[in-house]
Amino acid sequence: MNADLIARYSAPVPRYTSYPTAPHFHTGVDETDYRRWLEENSQGLLSLYVHIPFCDRLCFYCGCHTKQVRRYDPIATYLDALNSEIGLVAKYLPAGRKVAAIHFGGGSPTIVNPSDLMGLRQTLAANFEIVETCEISVEIDPTHVDAEKLRAWRQFGMTRASVGVQDFEPIVQAAINRPQSFGETAGVVNVLRDLGIGSINLDIVYGLPHQDREMLLRTIDLSLSMNPDRIAMFGYAHVPWVKKHQSLIDTATLAGPADRFAMAKAGAEAIVGAGYQPVGIDHFARPDDSMARKFRDGALRRNFQGYTTDGAETLIGLGASSIGRLPQGYTQNIVATGQYCQAISEGRLPIARGFALSDADRATASAIEELMCNYAFSVGDLRARFGQAADEVCNDALHASFNEDGFVSFDGDTFAITPQGRPFVRTIAAKFDHYLNQGKAKHSSAI
Repeated sequence: MNADLIARYSAPVPRYTSYPTAPHFHTGVDETDYRRWLEENSQGLLSLYVHIPFCDRLCFYCGCHTKQVRRYDPIATYLDALNSEIGLVAKYLPAGRKVAAIHFGGGSPTIVNPSDLMGLRQTLAANFEIVETCEISVEIDPTHVDAEKLRAWRQFGMTRASVGVQDFEPIVQAAINRPQSFGETAGVVNVLRDLGIGSINLDIVYGLPHQDREMLLRTIDLSLSMNPDRIAMFGYAHVPWVKKHQSLIDTATLAGPADRFAMAKAGAEAIVGAGYQPVGIDHFARPDDSMARKFRDGALRRNFQGYTTDGAETLIGLGASSIGRLPQGYTQNIVATGQYCQAISEGRLPIARGFALSDADRATASAIEELMCNYAFSVGDLRARFGQAADEVCNDALHASFNEDGFVSFDGDTFAITPQGRPFVRTIAAKFDHYLNQGKAKHSSAI
């Protein structure tokens, strides 16, 4: 593809794991609002996101809210607060709410010791009804976990593991401060399989320092040899203005838009060639996997963890920095762990900011999520669901359809992204984002 075209469509835009996106959350939404939203939340299944903001080391590429710790004391203190927050949230929710999905992210959730993990399970079970078929997914750093901890997570109820690979090349690993051999990664995957974990996902990153197309393909080949059920291949987001430690990466070692595009294309072709189905912009799944089936059925969803099969309308965020999504809007907890723990000790829901949704926001959010998941949305469907609140989206669709590059089509009802335009779905979705140019938010490359 033409390098000038790639450069034009690689302008920084959000990843659209929500709409409006997190930079537009504000302090006008507070604890009082969140308490009311919880009290009004009486129907449907819940999903939970639990954030563990600690790691044994600091990876330079990381964009998560986390910090390195050398002692367990801060983790234990944090877990006390987390257990208390679970009780606080449950107090305001109507009784008997059922949980169908729990995702543990970080940081490194596997930093929690087994006894504390079992205590957390008891707290969750005491405050929510966890359905028998609940999917419990856990992000795993294979360099800092052992069989005992993995057995504890299996006892906890883990059904899916997301194992971080990033890249197996030594020069890349040195540049991002993440030495990790193929052997230790494969060893963790084997233990997970022996424990009966039914779904294993591997996370790969392209666009890392020093990385080129051949390096990425070698990492993909090694990853495929572990026979994962899913593969996520993300583009590295270089945002040192948000994560200062990323400034330790020499920008001269990072690929430009054309090379990133070539890496993403070659990587996707290799994964698809091995029998995986592409799902959205950066996920791949075996054809019989639940995510692949949801994609084929047009039922795939997108939230703050990326693509998901979780259909719950309410996502409760637990832990420092966690973001929740309720029918009324979004909430985000206090980011700093010390301030988060202080709020909990005072009996307060630790909300720092959020966003109350209008009907027009909901219509736009639906259109953008459909584009990100299915590369198309129906104007007629939006009007049926949101009435006049969908007018703005419909006008945007008409305006965005005048695309001289042939990346979109619009027949008066269905706005669709053509196969050639799919790598640029984030840039096209941004045409519908009425908050994008408000404020000072900066984003990563769209490629």
